[in-house]
Amino acid sequence: QVQLVESGGGLVQAGGPLRLSCAASGTIFSINVMGWYRQAPGKQREVVATITSGGSTDYADSVKGRFTISRDNAKKMVYLQMNSLQPEDTAVYYCNADVSTGWTSRRVYWGQGTQVTVSS
Repeated sequence: QVQLVESGGGLVQAGGPLRLSCAASGTIFSINVMGWYRQAPGKQREVVATITSGGSTDYADSVKGRFTISRDNAKKMVYLQMNSLQPEDTAVYYCNADVSTGWTSRRVYWGQGTQVTVSS
């Protein structure tokens, strides 16, 4: 069984920073793509940023230049540094990982989510 646990959410004023962390644990053979998604009230879940095991990154247009995704493969962690936060960034943020648990077992796992609230 694989678990993803996020931390670092909270309340922040507009323009401020926040850093999210996500730790993966369990029976893990390798972790492929990791990512952050978010879901605002009344909206669909959307991708924020992704990072491959080799470090290649991709960002949603709405966060480019403000958010930075990174990962520590040895620690099985992924981070999201969020700067210049805006009220429209308010959402529940979810960690996501494409995990191989064996030579033939592979699936996507989700964390439980962490709330980020940006006040104006």
